[in-house]
Amino acid sequence: MNRDYFQLKNKVCVITGAASGIGLATAQLLAEVGSKVVLLDINETNGKEVEADLNNQGRSARFIKCDVTKSADCQHVQELLEKEYGSVDVLFNNAGIIRRKSVVELEENDWDLVIDVSLKGVYLLSKYLIPLMAAAGGGSIINTGSGWGLKGGDQAAAYCAAKAGVVNLTKAMAIDHGPQNIRVNCICPGDTDTPLLRDEAKQLNLNEDIFLISSGADRPLARIGKPQDIANGVLFLASELASWVTGTELVVDGGGLA
Repeated sequence: MNRDYFQLKNKVCVITGAASGIGLATAQLLAEVGSKVVLLDINETNGKEVEADLNNQGRSARFIKCDVTKSADCQHVQELLEKEYGSVDVLFNNAGIIRRKSVVELEENDWDLVIDVSLKGVYLLSKYLIPLMAAAGGGSIINTGSGWGLKGGDQAAAYCAAKAGVVNLTKAMAIDHGPQNIRVNCICPGDTDTPLLRDEAKQLNLNEDIFLISSGADRPLARIGKPQDIANGVLFLASELASWVTGTELVVDGGGLA
């Protein structure tokens, strides 16, 4: 039996939203199993700190400042990757943002921001990096959806719309790029202890700690997620253990949707 299914040695893995939360945990895990991680984020300070920390551990990390809503930024990433690495093996489209408001309360600029970061960003970076992946013989794309991409949620209209779009975009991409040996899947986290979730509490004028406890209380596993819980799912979808898995969504939520 092959014991190296989870090894991604020398694989080039691109992660958006890599400076914190789920993106950071995934970067750490993929670097640990031998991949060359490329960290994309708009937060240059945190991104460079993550890059330095991983490299100091003997890992391989490269930070590139990137706004995934900007075509020019995504094209710049493609050009750098082609020049420095020659190919891309794994793309984790993880960057996202939330505004906890109904459609009546939501300003148009907030609607645009949530849709652009969470949905348009998946489209743009995939547009530019899929050709590199295809030229190298294939690879794996993982898009971050949400439990609220599969069911509705309160006071999060733009977020629910964006994440539902990510879920179905994943399926369309899997159909289009399967012939290029590119698998495309979606990971759908439940509430996870990240800066994004803590920011939700602030937006709703709630105590952070109470909000986090209440978010996990009614789940069968009786807790919210840790970023590492989601990173483990990403590693599975990126690895050879998922070699015949494409066009689907992996729900990692402590049983919340159940």
